[in-house]
Amino acid sequence: MAGSAREKLVDGLYGLGWAGVKKLPEPAAVALGRRIADYTWKRRGKSVLRLESNLARVVPDATPERLRELSRAGMRSYMRYWMESFRLPTMDRRRFGTDVEIADEHILREALAAGRGAIVALPHLANWDLAGAWATGHLGIPFTTVAERLKPESLYDRFVAYRESLGMEVLPHTGGSSFGTLARRLRSGGLICLVADRDLSASGVPVDFFGAAARMPAGPALLAQQTGAALLPATLYYGDTPKLYGRIHPAVPVPRDGTRIEKTAVMTQAMADVFARGIAEHPQDWHMLQRLWLDDLEERA
Repeated sequence: MAGSAREKLVDGLYGLGWAGVKKLPEPAAVALGRRIADYTWKRRGKSVLRLESNLARVVPDATPERLRELSRAGMRSYMRYWMESFRLPTMDRRRFGTDVEIADEHILREALAAGRGAIVALPHLANWDLAGAWATGHLGIPFTTVAERLKPESLYDRFVAYRESLGMEVLPHTGGSSFGTLARRLRSGGLICLVADRDLSASGVPVDFFGAAARMPAGPALLAQQTGAALLPATLYYGDTPKLYGRIHPAVPVPRDGTRIEKTAVMTQAMADVFARGIAEHPQDWHMLQRLWLDDLEERA
């Protein structure tokens, strides 16, 4: 009963956010997000402490004072993500072209024009939902993505409906059929977008990430090998303006030699290296409030 009550509360709070924040004037929504972020940061809860622990690996020479500054900026960035996301369904679609600036988008266009399909893989940087709205609303390119099943189920349904309203096809992470559907979309020349810096299966590919062992999902590399689609890492960040910025990076090549497992390991490490460079440049925009590195996961076990 306690779990059920908590799930209903969580769903209700998200529902309130979607219903209420999108009706606020934009400056009021920005101010509200910052107040919530600062309040959460001052409470020094588990999520904030985990964020600081993760940032300590990204910026190993940071002093405790610097880490606190980064975590505060990180919480503000995280709440900016939520405020923007709550408002996205009602945002003027023309703003997707003016408020989002993605460098080297020609790499994505060229991969799709070649008819081979493209896999855009991103870390949890800045606002990946807004970047997706840029692809569908500005470039006019629909895409398929995968979402983690959330509890309660009604909350997951809210996320699916929200993303589908922006022109995305959303598949559940669990259930076993997502990989086949993604492969079919790629073989037909489509676009797949995957947030890929955290393994949700506990059976991902080992990578060296900021000098320590972590796991990242094998899906992007396996899909590229199986379908011939281009695997394009992307990174995002917030600048000093209200815009979202980002970059499409060159395709990760498929090694000529080696087994499928060996090729997947090489490609996933290359993807992780691109992610690491983007995160190191904008650590405050990396919204990783969960355990990621293997030794942190072992501590919990």
